[in-house]
Amino acid sequence: MRYKILTGLAAGFVATAGLAAPAQAISPSTADLYLLHAVPDLTVDVWVNGEVLIEDFAPETLTDPLDLAAGDYEVVITAPDDPISSPAIGPVTLTLAANTSYTAVAHLAADGTPTATMFTNDLATTAAGTGRLTVRHTAAAPAVDVLANGEAAFTNLENPNEVKADLPAGTISAAVAATGTTEPVIGPADVNVQEGVNTIVYAWGSLEDGNLALAVQTIDGLHAAPGGVNSGTAGLVADPDPALIGIGIAGLMALLAVGTMVTLRVRAKNEG
Repeated sequence: MRYKILTGLAAGFVATAGLAAPAQAISPSTADLYLLHAVPDLTVDVWVNGEVLIEDFAPETLTDPLDLAAGDYEVVITAPDDPISSPAIGPVTLTLAANTSYTAVAHLAADGTPTATMFTNDLATTAAGTGRLTVRHTAAAPAVDVLANGEAAFTNLENPNEVKADLPAGTISAAVAATGTTEPVIGPADVNVQEGVNTIVYAWGSLEDGNLALAVQTIDGLHAAPGGVNSGTAGLVADPDPALIGIGIAGLMALLAVGTMVTLRVRAKNEG
């Protein structure tokens, strides 16, 4: 995958190394943005402020955090190699608030239509010996129960909502099942809840199409007494059984305004 970083946005893309307040390098003037492409079978080009930012952005990719200047970004998504005048999605405005961490997810709504959701990542400190587990439903599927070690830990989670809890550090066997049942539709998979880390698990894909999967994102530096580089990690698991294993960093996508879900209707590529 090829990256083109806009000259006009270069000042906003700042390296995240170094000690900071919990969760990466956010500041009174910048925000962190992770980007997850979780729409199966849809490869696109992404335009920002009138220029191509990324070409051939494929499903099953999750970025490292981008440290961006707070403000508005106009985003258009096209079929690969189409001009900006033939958008498949957009234009839409992505608004980032300072001192905040987000994950923007392009995914399927419960009825299978493409959509996008901006989640605000919880950066509150965790108590000694505990970590945070966040589960986000971004799959074309009905409400689900989240099972931990075979028992329902969260119930009736609907797309595009999230649930979270601070838990003792350790490994749990996690699975996703239709609400009121215990037969997994995803998993089981081992999830490592780490001290001072927000481990975020996404259910994505389509139940009808048989391609449900899990994506995993981790945000560290949430210890009550910070002590380390808040670099963060991001990984995606196409096949979550038997364990959640990140496959690396791949690229970049963007959509939607802060705190909202924007329904995306993908138009057929202009053959003319």
